Amino acid sequence: MKESFVSIADCSKEDILHLIKQATLFEKNPNQPVLEGKVCATLFFEPSTRTRLSFETAVNRLGGRVIGFSDASTTSSSKGETLKDTIKMVSNYADVIIMRHYLEGAARYASEITDIPIINAGDGANQHPSQTMLDLYSIYKTQGRLDNLIITMVGDLKYGRTVHSLLNGMSHFNPTFHFVAPEELRLPDIYKQFLDEKKIAYFEHTDFSPEVINQSDILYMTRVQRERFTDLMEYEKVKNSYILTNEMLDNSKPNLRVLHPLPRVNEIAYDVDDNPKAYYFEQAKNGLYARQAIICNVLGINKKIKI
Repeated sequence: MKESFVSIADCSKEDILHLIKQATLFEKNPNQPVLEGKVCATLFFEPSTRTRLSFETAVNRLGGRVIGFSDASTTSSSKGETLKDTIKMVSNYADVIIMRHYLEGAARYASEITDIPIINAGDGANQHPSQTMLDLYSIYKTQGRLDNLIITMVGDLKYGRTVHSLLNGMSHFNPTFHFVAPEELRLPDIYKQFLDEKKIAYFEHTDFSPEVINQSDILYMTRVQRERFTDLMEYEKVKNSYILTNEMLDNSKPNLRVLHPLPRVNEIAYDVDDNPKAYYFEQAKNGLYARQAIICNVLGINKKIKI
């Protein structure tokens, strides 16, 4: 694996399986002083709750120190400092930079102008590779495998960076995808071309039907992201397109698990939370272990990990 962790597309099948194995070890023993003496900078130019807190918890549980910001308006970028200058400056103080940015390609750019590793914590509507690793780990834990699964993705498939990254990550494992979205939020053609090139089967739907739900192993729900819309009328039109309720799971497969990158708005009713097939809160917890594995991997300290 390359030193930085910018895109799941940079990871081979072997890289992914290695990180899943490491995440499994961290779940057994998350408190280890392997980052003692290391400083990790978290630069969040865009709001975040789960991603930022799980990365910071990962560093703290491994004995490292965290510096950084969660609100770009409090930094020199609000004075006009360029991203290049910010990255160069922070690189003087930290061993790794964990960065979320609203511009697509920002993490890749940052990785090219600094000598320390960059971990992409989300760049616009492009990629969210650490979320993909916790998704893959969650799928592996709940299904016992990654190969030959039927995965249904519902909601915002146009702007959803978690969806785009997961397509890349699962492409090594012969999945079958079902995409459920309104016309306005369909999966972009570039990702369908990618699936065609990989000879991965996929089917598109506008109807969130029982037939689609009942054949799925994984039901991946997403919110319609208001912050990605320039026209709020368009957002209002599609925001409640698909809502999963408890009774919709009545005839689903016993192994089905409902995932969601969170935060949710209206797309999963609260009565689903108590269903044993709901897995999104456990999924978020898995982010701690997946991100511990990613941090240690980019810093090259995997050999210190203990079971």
